[in-house]
Amino acid sequence: MNAYIFTGPTISSVEASAELKAVYLPPAAEGDVYRAALHRPQAIGIIDGYFQSVPTVRHKEILWAMSRGIHVFGSASIGALRAAELLPFGMEGVGAVFELYRDGILEDDDEVAVAHGPAETDFVSASEAMVNIRQTLRKAERHGIISTELRVTLEKIGKALFYPDRNYSTLLRNASENGSSQSELTKLQQWLPNHRVNQKREDALLMLGVIRRRLEEGLAPKSVSYCFEQTIMWQSACRHSGELRFDANGHGDSVTLESLINELRLEGPKYKEHGVEALQRFFALREAERLRLHVHDQRKRTTEAEFRQERDLVGAAAVEHWMTNNDLSDHQFDTLMIDEARVKWVQKLAESASRSCLPEQLRLSGDYPRLVARALQSLRMRNPRLESVGLTYGELLQWYFEKVLGQTVPTDIDKYARDLGFASPDAFRRALLKEYLYQRCERQNETSPERSG
Repeated sequence: MNAYIFTGPTISSVEASAELKAVYLPPAAEGDVYRAALHRPQAIGIIDGYFQSVPTVRHKEILWAMSRGIHVFGSASIGALRAAELLPFGMEGVGAVFELYRDGILEDDDEVAVAHGPAETDFVSASEAMVNIRQTLRKAERHGIISTELRVTLEKIGKALFYPDRNYSTLLRNASENGSSQSELTKLQQWLPNHRVNQKREDALLMLGVIRRRLEEGLAPKSVSYCFEQTIMWQSACRHSGELRFDANGHGDSVTLESLINELRLEGPKYKEHGVEALQRFFALREAERLRLHVHDQRKRTTEAEFRQERDLVGAAAVEHWMTNNDLSDHQFDTLMIDEARVKWVQKLAESASRSCLPEQLRLSGDYPRLVARALQSLRMRNPRLESVGLTYGELLQWYFEKVLGQTVPTDIDKYARDLGFASPDAFRRALLKEYLYQRCERQNETSPERSG
């Protein structure tokens, strides 16, 4: 999906999906926007969010998402409030509630807060939002149902209530007990069932329509004017927030980055191996950004073809199965391939320079003495020929890949040699032949009887 939407009591995911096909998630809490941004959608829409039960969505994660090229929209509820607060930085607000916050007419977050049920009930509302009450009372005033005086009184009564206690029955009862006009209250009570305003829902639908149209028109990556600062606190929050698997209907468990890493730690050496590879990927992608490397379609197609061949993914069904197992949508898979193309591009650019670091790395790993000894032995060999050892090239390849490396012979030997940095297929063949002679010599030395003087 190209859009991730956080919603709950304002509008159900079923109703919302009729307006926009997207990944629908529960009300946003701290870290949720960051987790959604890791999936690199084109757009994130925030409607509902948690207020009191858990920490609310942070401003910084929204700023981070936009700095990564993701358009972030807000409407109706906490989304409207955050959009008004982050308008100068590029977050886009939609609807009347957003405009009320933007213009300073509304300030308090309790204006949009409601009590609601759990996910199993589709977050059904158990109270009425103050902003909906205000819009309904203003409509009643315009239609001559109530006077301005009663409208102001009812707004004050509603505002004084704790947000979970706000509903029209309580509002009318408290107004009656306070001596308000009974005839007006009765008239309002009869008018309410068919005329109450659900401004939050209207705004949510409006935002979904805006996102749908923007996606249909072709949404270029978000561009921001600010420089996102990677603070220590932010990096710590990221380590604990990274979510890898979403439940698109807002039910079930989610897998976080931290929980995945904990499982990897239990695999011992693999944790360090993958950590080094991830570090290399991080710096390669950062260098690609610095060099402004743009991956054109041909380079992306080549990278994807190599990726499929390396994993024996033959046909669309095999690729689809791999994507499902790895929690990737079509859009996310495309992004992965673009990133992979960038990484390989940077590796190629840095290949010569990075070779100078290999001796130090080999000394640290303990492989230096062994490889130097082999290199010296190889230098003493002239240019051996296959005929002198009684092998065909196919037999030599079979020996090397199956017996030495324990894998099948690649279908494209020339590409395999190029990927390892050999100057030509012939250079690779000569290196294999020398390796064969070296190992044969080693075996002979091991089996020869010792002599004493």
